[in-house]
Amino acid sequence: MNVIEQNYLKGHFLMAIPGLMDPNFHQTVTLICEHTHEGAMGIIIDRRVSELGSDQIFQELDIAFLPEQGNIPLHFGGPVHGGEVFILHGPPFHWEGCLVVSPEFGLSNTSDILEAIAMGRGPHDFLIAIGCSGWGAGQLEAEMKENTWLTGLASTDIVFNTPLERRWFAAIQNLGIDPDLLSGEAGHA
Repeated sequence: MNVIEQNYLKGHFLMAIPGLMDPNFHQTVTLICEHTHEGAMGIIIDRRVSELGSDQIFQELDIAFLPEQGNIPLHFGGPVHGGEVFILHGPPFHWEGCLVVSPEFGLSNTSDILEAIAMGRGPHDFLIAIGCSGWGAGQLEAEMKENTWLTGLASTDIVFNTPLERRWFAAIQNLGIDPDLLSGEAGHA
């Protein structure tokens, strides 16, 4: 690993500071799934899409599903590729085109994993997201220099077991920081 790669955030949480007012990212936690010199992409893990359900996704894609699988909540993964479905999941990682993010996380968006989930045979831990978050070359690094984000290692417990409304708070607490004491102002020391 070269010196530049050591600063890449693949497999990390990106947590918005309280002062980040962009409605797409205000008080969000994003799991960074890829980060290279060409840019970064991730999935917001703490926002739901209330107007859609998994049953609608399965029907639109003509995927047979068990009735209980039609109630899976959908997440807002970010403002990029808003018409695409992404599955952030734990092992196994044998799905077509699966991007292995870390030993704990994979990212897939192919029909084989959706079909397996629809029939109750998918990975044990997963979330279905509509859209993703993306940054061009150098964009995330510039935002980091402006103290827009906090970062920390991603946690399967936070992604898959923590209630949605507590994920941002829990991710920041994982850093040893009390989120109630964070300032809404970005600055430089």
